[in-house]
Amino acid sequence: MIPGSREQFAEEARSERPDLSVLCLLVAAEADPALDERAVDAAQIELDQLAGMLPYGLRGARAWASAVTELLGGRMGFHGTPADYERLSSSLLHEVLRRRRGLPILLSVVWLEVARRAGAPVYGLGLPGHFVVGFGDPEEGVVVDPFAGGASLGAGPAEQASGPRTPARTLDIVLRILNNIRAWAATRPEQSGVSLWALELSLLLPSHPASLRYERAKLLVERGRFTDGAAELEAYAQVVEAVDAAAAARIRSEARSARALLN
Repeated sequence: MIPGSREQFAEEARSERPDLSVLCLLVAAEADPALDERAVDAAQIELDQLAGMLPYGLRGARAWASAVTELLGGRMGFHGTPADYERLSSSLLHEVLRRRRGLPILLSVVWLEVARRAGAPVYGLGLPGHFVVGFGDPEEGVVVDPFAGGASLGAGPAEQASGPRTPARTLDIVLRILNNIRAWAATRPEQSGVSLWALELSLLLPSHPASLRYERAKLLVERGRFTDGAAELEAYAQVVEAVDAAAAARIRSEARSARALLN
């Protein structure tokens, strides 16, 4: 367990240059109480060690993409399978490092963090329903798919994306990971606690959809925290009222209904 992990998460998310690996490990700490500071250090050391296994003197997008893929997808065996979509562990960085399996975005985090530590020109690229990694200039470089063990998606203009390739920002990657966790939990009613902490971490990010406050309020009510949920609904109604008075009225009605459940 990491004392003050949420405070650390909020502080890191608001820093000038948020650290992707630190944020991912703090997400993992919510899911795994056994993940303590020593385990976090071990995960960071493993990323450092993997970076140290890359050859020196690499030049150009193709050379970097080939070397990182040969190491991670080849020698170390990182890749994904359909079964990984059924596991919460596939969204937890320390478990992905341990199992060498994970969702596309978490495998991409491994590619990004190892390559970045070695000095590669690397970036994440969020595609509809998938996440990949690019090397070199975003408009001209090489794109690889870590979920497929680093298989190349080609070079040149962005055939794989609708429009120009825009490197994913660190906080956008973290929010997407949290969205994946919420999607996993949404199909498992017994995992509503997972949905709640994923929502609460999302709300600590400096930029997030306002609708997440509404989702959290509804989830609190579903979990029997009627007073807390009603208060959140009323607070969200105040935010909504400026742009949609009718919606605000509906939300306040939901708050009254939640309070009535206390009787």
